[in-house]
Amino acid sequence: MKKGIKILFQFTLLLLIGIQYSFGQDLHFSQFFNNPLLTNPANTGFIPDADYRLGASYRNQYSNIMQVPYKTMSIFGDAQVFRDKIENGWMGLGGAILRDVAGSGSLTSTKIYGSVAYHQLLGASSLLTAGFNLGWANKRIDQSKLTFPDQFDGKFFDATLPTAVQLLNNSVSYFDMQVGVNYAYFPTTDIYINAGYSIHHVNRPKETFFEDDEASRLSMRHIGFINAIIKLNEQVIINPSAYYTNMASASELMAGISAAYNLSGHGDKQIIGGLFYRYGDAVIPMVGLEVNHVRFTFSYDVTTSSLKTYNNSFGADEFNVLYKGYYSTFAGDRQQTLCPVF
Repeated sequence: MKKGIKILFQFTLLLLIGIQYSFGQDLHFSQFFNNPLLTNPANTGFIPDADYRLGASYRNQYSNIMQVPYKTMSIFGDAQVFRDKIENGWMGLGGAILRDVAGSGSLTSTKIYGSVAYHQLLGASSLLTAGFNLGWANKRIDQSKLTFPDQFDGKFFDATLPTAVQLLNNSVSYFDMQVGVNYAYFPTTDIYINAGYSIHHVNRPKETFFEDDEASRLSMRHIGFINAIIKLNEQVIINPSAYYTNMASASELMAGISAAYNLSGHGDKQIIGGLFYRYGDAVIPMVGLEVNHVRFTFSYDVTTSSLKTYNNSFGADEFNVLYKGYYSTFAGDRQQTLCPVF
């Protein structure tokens, strides 16, 4: 009986992430600030303390309650370009790849995006940015690995029993588009405030394994965030941030703070610590280390919702690596923004 309840729970989670129509939330990372292009395309080339960056993330979720846990991976890269061609402004170019494998049915999502943004200084202490990305997305599933409620025999789920659930397709692909804007304010070299808003799935593509109709169109997803970088002294920089997203009937609110402590005179060695809270869902501690512009961070979702009864509060672990670099030709002449650094 326990096995049957566990499989039913797995099936319910699978529905929640979007197997039927599009009422679930998009894929996400707790370290949203380390996945800037997935949060807002206007973040492309929005790098106040470097010229380009490369990043990768890995998230493992529900490993203690799922036979096959949810695994989400992403890589991205972006850079500032045309800084010597545009007066008081520049372009940002970048791209991101996102892949997710969810549950025993191997619901696999693959998304590839290219991003463009334009950044314009407004006077000496603010910056306005607009950007968009275009991409290709694919979702596929192995129905032979799924069991459904009408295959429950009273004790167990029996995959050999007939089911009324029939998928029209096992794979669906579509074109996707996101747009966004950012604003930054930096009155001194010790304070940097940034806020942004983006709309995802602007074209509302169809995503369904069932009958293709208007109800299968993805809802637009709205994301808003605000963060600040504040240098307290030569040893400590704090970074409070908040994030909100809404898609159809699903929403997420997350806020917290992280801090970097300088271990060397030039800031090339730092330790990082942080604590975040996803409203109604999880407390998320984070630790990290930065060495020579390479930052490693690890976070863990400690479940606080009713799901903790099933997973014993063990939600998800997430690892991120981020590298920031400089162009040698511009390293001594960076005039874009004032950003707190060690």
